[in-house]
Amino acid sequence: MEYFLAVSFIALFAFIAVDRPIVYIRFKDGEVTKTKGKVPHGFLHDCAEICKRTPFTGTVKVYRNRFKPAKLVLSKGIDSKVQQRIRNVFPHKSFK
Repeated sequence: MEYFLAVSFIALFAFIAVDRPIVYIRFKDGEVTKTKGKVPHGFLHDCAEICKRTPFTGTVKVYRNRFKPAKLVLSKGIDSKVQQRIRNVFPHKSFK
């Protein structure tokens, strides 16, 4: 019984603690270095264009939300003006 409780506690902790975005894009010095998930082609193209014009290093993550279509999370290493440009091109309707 104790083993079952210990294993279930560890499984619950791992389920809560693991970061699981539905889309992950990593940028480094003006280039897209890594993508995970089903990224809309237009969004990836627009992000790459923004990154070429103003090179930056950081990550863009999209999380599924129960009440809203999707939640966009940008790393703090990205300038606030660039963050706003990425938010402007984010396709909210693609993640419903």
